[in-house]
Amino acid sequence: MKAIVFDKIGSPEEVLELREVPVPEIKDNEVLVRMVSSSINPGDFLFIQNLYPEPKRPLFPGQIAGNHGAGIIEKAGKTVKLKPGTFVAFSYYNTWAEYAAVPDEWLIPLPIDYPVELAAQLVNPITAWDLIDQAGLRAGQWLAVTAGNSAVSLMVMQFAKHKGINVISLIRRAQSTIDLVSMGANAVIELSSLQEGIKERIMQITNNQGINAVIDNVGGPVTGELIRSMAFGGRVIINGGMSPDKFELHNFDILMSGAEIKSHVYRYFFNPPTAADAAVLKEIISISSQPGFQTPLGGMHSLADVETAVTESIQYPQKGKRIFSISNI
Repeated sequence: MKAIVFDKIGSPEEVLELREVPVPEIKDNEVLVRMVSSSINPGDFLFIQNLYPEPKRPLFPGQIAGNHGAGIIEKAGKTVKLKPGTFVAFSYYNTWAEYAAVPDEWLIPLPIDYPVELAAQLVNPITAWDLIDQAGLRAGQWLAVTAGNSAVSLMVMQFAKHKGINVISLIRRAQSTIDLVSMGANAVIELSSLQEGIKERIMQITNNQGINAVIDNVGGPVTGELIRSMAFGGRVIINGGMSPDKFELHNFDILMSGAEIKSHVYRYFFNPPTAADAAVLKEIISISSQPGFQTPLGGMHSLADVETAVTESIQYPQKGKRIFSISNI
């Protein structure tokens, strides 16, 4: 089978290559998934650079890249309850390939008509849902989201709209192909053309209420400004670090605002789904499969197009999520 592999730690643009490798053998508790689609995510690049904590470490030689994807069960081990032909998504390993062997506990069954571009990145709607839950907002309160054009942020906005939460989307530059307001943004702050300070603009938007939570995917000085623009008792959820810059705060910026700063870790980063997750996963899948739910794409790529897919994902993430389209359902 064809797979995108790497034999050493390094820049994804330099170490990845398409290679013929054997179709994996499965154990009794595993399934062989014929991959339909796989997403290209910032976390995949962290894995390739060996920046994830244990046990998320590449194994050499011939580590297959990719951590999230979806496909059809071709073969099931002796102890597996899911049947061949089931459409499943998972966050595990080895997804940038034509086939993957996956322990059944990591599988999330999907309706056969669930959009393949969403199935490939089910990590993102799950993350978006959990970020809003972690922010702990009520309907009518204000949420600020950085990297507003990113896949996760776009889904955060749509779920927030579903829950009646007001959203301020912060972007570097507007993208003509993305309508943030239609996705749930009550206001958009385009940083490249902002004439006043961020706090001043936020107070204008919120009628001096301030924001009740921040979901931050970027970091840098903007994060500090957002924290200083919060209503008392707000929460800051750190979900990424696209900016190489740091933000600075004084203790009083936290103490006098009662702010809480927390990190977000994907719920299935270390552990697989449990039976208790079934209801919330069903709700996430149901809402995200509605016709009005938008998932702007940067492009669909074959595995052979790995160089373009990876380079574009790294250099132009604002243009939308890129997906490897591997086979048909």
